[in-house]
Amino acid sequence: MAQQVTVSTETVGDVVFRKIRQDIISGALPPGTKIKLEQAKERYSISISSLREILSRLTTENLVSAEGQRGFEVSPASRQELEELADLRIVLESHAIGLAFAAGNLEWEGRIVAAHYRLAAAERTLLKGDVSRTIDWVRYDWDFHQAIVSACNSATLMATLSSVFDRFLRYHMFAESFRGQAVVDDHRLLFDLAIRRDVEGACAVIRRHILSGVTHVLESGRIPPG
Repeated sequence: MAQQVTVSTETVGDVVFRKIRQDIISGALPPGTKIKLEQAKERYSISISSLREILSRLTTENLVSAEGQRGFEVSPASRQELEELADLRIVLESHAIGLAFAAGNLEWEGRIVAAHYRLAAAERTLLKGDVSRTIDWVRYDWDFHQAIVSACNSATLMATLSSVFDRFLRYHMFAESFRGQAVVDDHRLLFDLAIRRDVEGACAVIRRHILSGVTHVLESGRIPPG
């Protein structure tokens, strides 16, 4: 059999965009950080003109703010934005759940089962106190939520939800702690409700799950009160 060759259409700019975006979400570039173009050029191995384009793209997600002639900086964090992102995520994810539960098939159920298995394994490790799996948990958490709504048949809805989820996640990274058994129980219940296609029940869990996340972040004391 002839070997298949996969050709990537991803550009250098796409790779750097993803790296900078991840650095902001993970907290490697903290809120309020001035992004000095010369330093960023060396760090990410890209031209200043391309860097400006990437940073401008990130302003559309409010991850970066443009300061006129003063350049760019990582957008600040605030309680108001956290609460706004929570409200938006509740609306988007609840709507996507309704669409996905109506259209989901056996393959969709399989994606949910696989995603929850990986997430639960990471959560068991975290509950034992092994924080080295935190990064895995962050990835598996999104994979699980994404799997549940993956049958919504709306690329625009999925892309918007993904952006909001990441911006919401940035605040959780500030808290620097796992939410414990309560979040594990939420995920297990959400899994059961998805398999049963209980839209009302799943939406109620999502709302509680997200709002308890807001409380967790605020109680960490790391978010300015503004």
